[in-house]
Amino acid sequence: MPYAHITGWGMSVPETVLTNDDLSKMIDTNDAWIRDHTGIRERHIARENQFPSTLGVEASIKALEVANVRPTDIDLIICSTSSPEYIFPATACLIQDQLGASKAGAFDLLAACSGFIFAVNMAAQSIRSGSIKTALVIGSETLSRFVDWKDRNTCILFGDGAGAFVLQASEQPGGVLSAVMHSDGSGGDSLSLPAGGSHYPASEETVHKGKHYIQMDGNKVFRFATRVMGHAAIEALELAGLTTNDVQWIIPHQANYRIIETAAKYLKMPLDKFIINVDRYGNTSTASIPIATVEAIEKGLVKPGDKIVLVGFGAGLTWGALVAEWTGPLPVEHKVHPERYRVWARVRSIINRLIRIVEGLFWGRDS
Repeated sequence: MPYAHITGWGMSVPETVLTNDDLSKMIDTNDAWIRDHTGIRERHIARENQFPSTLGVEASIKALEVANVRPTDIDLIICSTSSPEYIFPATACLIQDQLGASKAGAFDLLAACSGFIFAVNMAAQSIRSGSIKTALVIGSETLSRFVDWKDRNTCILFGDGAGAFVLQASEQPGGVLSAVMHSDGSGGDSLSLPAGGSHYPASEETVHKGKHYIQMDGNKVFRFATRVMGHAAIEALELAGLTTNDVQWIIPHQANYRIIETAAKYLKMPLDKFIINVDRYGNTSTASIPIATVEAIEKGLVKPGDKIVLVGFGAGLTWGALVAEWTGPLPVEHKVHPERYRVWARVRSIINRLIRIVEGLFWGRDS
């Protein structure tokens, strides 16, 4: 049975930064209060021409470059996002087209902020089964589009960004060792985006009532998160036959500094074993764990052979954890340049669309 190794990683965040001081000019809040309650001091906000697909493509190209993998080598693309560009087509399909991953199946996975863990697990299981050899997993968000900037309970929390992992099959032991995924739909109303689906289709009433904005019961979510984070990490470690003593790094979902502190106490681990960057990005939902992982690697913190735990929670309610032995890129003979393939992919995509237009004109005339 092949092992599923994480061999590539990349991230992309918008250039625009919104600080707590900026927010204090928009709503009744201040920097000290936000930092004390959340640990956040700034977040990145997407420009009008930035979307989950564009940020996801940028993160993916970097991940493919690290892994030395061509887009045409990808068998499966999973995009985990809480802010998809459309109900359909899937954001993963948009990324697949822009990358030129012409041989890949692509779909979105919606499990809110736990989604990246779920998606990596799904990709790893596909590799272990032998059905695929290479997968691209993306967490990408522009949650700022769903924030009510008059609601100080939610607008202080969320930011935009994307992160991506490449997973590859190898006979060498390591990679993803275990994972757990959980949900409790009875708590779904504590964190939701009510309108835009088939239950509350877009209408004048839903817009007027603000149902297209994120709605959250902060106290309920905090109690839920502090209850499940540590437990999920222990559960995943037990499945891998490990304990917290074997772990070099915990990489948690970056939602709130106080939640991470509580998880550390539950696990009886020092905070310096946790990768934390919530202060600079806020809650980027599915993108938070890969962004934190990429930064930790770039700082030289995560090294080959390290045992790491990814753990998160989100709307649904959902929560989960994943244990991996970090190995890095697989040996390769020749360096590839995914960005070049992206250019050809855009040309090919334009040609295919022109062909469809011509075919439409031809069949329309024939009928």
